[in-house]
Amino acid sequence: MTAELVIDVHDLHKSYRARKVVDGLTLAVTAGQICGFLGANGSGKTTTIRMLCGLVKPDGGGGTCFGLDILNDASRIRLQVGYMTQRFSFYEDLTVGENLDFVAAVYELDNRHAAVKAIVDRMGLADRVDRLAGELSGGWKQRLALAACILHKPKLLLLDEPTASVDAKARREFWDIIHDMASDGLTVLVSTHYMDEAERCARIVYLSDGKLVVQGTPDEVAKGSGLVTFAGTGGDLDVTARKLRAVSGVEAAAVFGSVVQVAGMDRAALEKAIASHDGGHAMDWKEVPPQLEDVFIHLLNRPQGLPVGRPANQPPGNAA
Repeated sequence: MTAELVIDVHDLHKSYRARKVVDGLTLAVTAGQICGFLGANGSGKTTTIRMLCGLVKPDGGGGTCFGLDILNDASRIRLQVGYMTQRFSFYEDLTVGENLDFVAAVYELDNRHAAVKAIVDRMGLADRVDRLAGELSGGWKQRLALAACILHKPKLLLLDEPTASVDAKARREFWDIIHDMASDGLTVLVSTHYMDEAERCARIVYLSDGKLVVQGTPDEVAKGSGLVTFAGTGGDLDVTARKLRAVSGVEAAAVFGSVVQVAGMDRAALEKAIASHDGGHAMDWKEVPPQLEDVFIHLLNRPQGLPVGRPANQPPGNAA
């Protein structure tokens, strides 16, 4: 059975003056899925998110969100979307409760008091409900922003780098909440630069220069990249990594604790490089599977991206 598509857009284009920000983007996201949106700064992620929720009108292309046309039904789509921006966008001189009550009024929710209390309890904000938003830490501001975004019970949550300024504990707690909501049927599209967050997504898509260049599960993207990676131990790892970075065919060489890892597309060149540069000491090398971070760096270095099992512009259909 084909899964319901919450997002189904085709050939989206958006330019600002002479610069193409989104260039022929096709994207499909199924109901209840957490989809990670990756790409370098300026790759078109934020503009795409704004087109999906009707804040920006595409220059070309079209499609639907929950069956509503993104060109003609933007106002109806916005009522069913929660959009969390990169920066905290609520009133810092209002309390947590006052901010949430204001949002409830904007959405004309029935029984605003009950709706606010329910979301405060769900998000663990009860002991901070009377505190000014401006006095909250980054992690608690994030919770308040998320609470405001889901107060009206949207079908789709659009998160634009929501954890960029919070600590590891707050990021973990945030993602636990996201997965809990997805298990209840909420669909989530989240842009991120953190690879551990990308690995928590059911599917990831990667943009470069406004084009979707690779998509699939994190495992599919890593395995389908064509990257070859070796891990070495022993010797002077910093010296080895520095020397290897200068060798043709080595795309990346980095030290992780007691291991130096090298990656590239040319197996023969990598094998020759690690045999010749060992930091002055014998090193033990073994081939290891490429990690998502290796693929991300590879894509940053190669703007045209790389193919995976499914062509980048082919929607996933019944992808989980």
